[in-house]
Amino acid sequence: MAEGSNSSFDDPRLSPSSKKQPGGWRAVKYILANETFEKLASMSLIANMTVYLKTKYNMEGVLLVNVINIWSGTSSFMSIGGALISDMFLGRYLMLLYGSISSLLGMMILTLTVIVPKLRPPTCIGQINCIDPSLWQLSILYAGLTLMAIGAGGIRPCNIAFGADQFNTTTKEGRSQLESFFNWWYFSFTFALVIALTAVVYIQTNISWVIGFAIPTACLLVSIVIFVIGHHSYIIVKPQGSVFVDLVKVITAATRKHRLDCSSCSFYDPDFHPRTKQLGCLEKAAAIADQNELDEDGKPKNGWRLCNIQQVENLKLLLGMMPVCLAGIGCFMTMDQQTTIGILQAIQSNNVLRSGFKIPPGWMGLSPMIALSIWISTYEILWVLQTKKLTGKAKRLTMTQRINIGLISAMACSIVASFIEKKRRTAALKHGSFKSPMSILMLLPQFALSGLVEAFAAVAIMEYLTTQLPESMRTVAGAIFFISLSMASYLNSMLVNIVHKTTKKGGKTSWLGGHNLNNDKLENFYYLAASIEAFNFLYFNLYARRFIATSCTINEESKEDQHNNEDQI
Repeated sequence: MAEGSNSSFDDPRLSPSSKKQPGGWRAVKYILANETFEKLASMSLIANMTVYLKTKYNMEGVLLVNVINIWSGTSSFMSIGGALISDMFLGRYLMLLYGSISSLLGMMILTLTVIVPKLRPPTCIGQINCIDPSLWQLSILYAGLTLMAIGAGGIRPCNIAFGADQFNTTTKEGRSQLESFFNWWYFSFTFALVIALTAVVYIQTNISWVIGFAIPTACLLVSIVIFVIGHHSYIIVKPQGSVFVDLVKVITAATRKHRLDCSSCSFYDPDFHPRTKQLGCLEKAAAIADQNELDEDGKPKNGWRLCNIQQVENLKLLLGMMPVCLAGIGCFMTMDQQTTIGILQAIQSNNVLRSGFKIPPGWMGLSPMIALSIWISTYEILWVLQTKKLTGKAKRLTMTQRINIGLISAMACSIVASFIEKKRRTAALKHGSFKSPMSILMLLPQFALSGLVEAFAAVAIMEYLTTQLPESMRTVAGAIFFISLSMASYLNSMLVNIVHKTTKKGGKTSWLGGHNLNNDKLENFYYLAASIEAFNFLYFNLYARRFIATSCTINEESKEDQHNNEDQI
């Protein structure tokens, strides 16, 4: 295997143990094949998990939403732990391998729950007198989901980064190859996603759950085999520490010196990094309280007691971005609601077309993807190119404009969903049936609007995090994005539980919960969700949006000062 940073080759990351130089497309072909099979496997289960738990585990609404949201949130949050362990101890190769093995074990357990009927409650006929899953049955299910969440935490933060490690970005050819790799990575991701959301979901819903779960399990096993076979061709970079630790060091050092009077302090600033006025209390982390804090070379003896100004400014910049990320969490909650509650609506809608073809409820997940693709194509090809032809300069929507459109789309999504749900439930009660005669296609607008939330708000917020943080903190940008997704899932679960417990008091009809949506008033929950999004819209425009301009200004000033310092040197 290639080891990092101690070789005599031109590229210091290459291993002398291999006759051929590792890295490049020789290695990437294995990584892309592994990525395609891994994504096909994971997305095949994620896309249809709501339908599986509803139809095979007889889960009532609140429990189902809790399980899906907590699982999704934990998978995102585990990515932070995976990134830390990878950067500090294992490295990306081993983290990907161990994460894949954990996911495979989780999938094998879930496949067993399909194969062995005793691991599930009896199938609910006609959705009347459904038997809930027992504690031991749920324990086995949760064990599988937990292993998959741990696996996702190891895979998500490392897959793209490990592919990028295979190219020498100090050369023009390496940068060009890296750009091509990103394109092929997204192509493989999209290809796997389309296959998972169409063919595999169809097999699970309309043919056999056993075959439908065996396929992704086999795909993941194949992906691990391909990944291991290619190990001789990889560039494996040694763990070099994590920027997360630097951020914790600043908080720790500032806390230790919180009583220090810094009016006449000197600061440890070896790189002459520009200082900002915000959050001055954090600068105590870089204050030299005693010359004994420095060694003979003028460097800190203990990094947990004395940090440099650059570390402090990095933390300031990150904290200054939190108000915008908070607005993003509100948008992500709307997206989560459609992947759980929206699918429950699809399960209780008429999914049979006139031709007799049955649309799997999980296919509704294709609608956001299609809406997102249509918007990006329209924006990039029609709007950007046409404005460039007419004015000579491409005009793009600003980050603030895109986030605002995403916030409005989130409100519209909940409002449309409430109207459609009322129509669906009314028709079901009129016909006295579990499934409403209303066509499942009537749900397309709310799912499409969910896709627009992602196209505008989610993409803009990810761009905001990536472009406004320095290059050394790009991994932090991804981590903050994953934390935002995680918080959205947890908050969504909390909201559902609060609403359920509050609305069922006094024997009243609950807004959601139970085995049958026809007995609930789900449209009221969507009205509440729309109200939360309206508040989020006001919060962003009256408060959070100013931080976009502030962080952009600080970033530009920082770059300008850095260039000036370089010129002076």
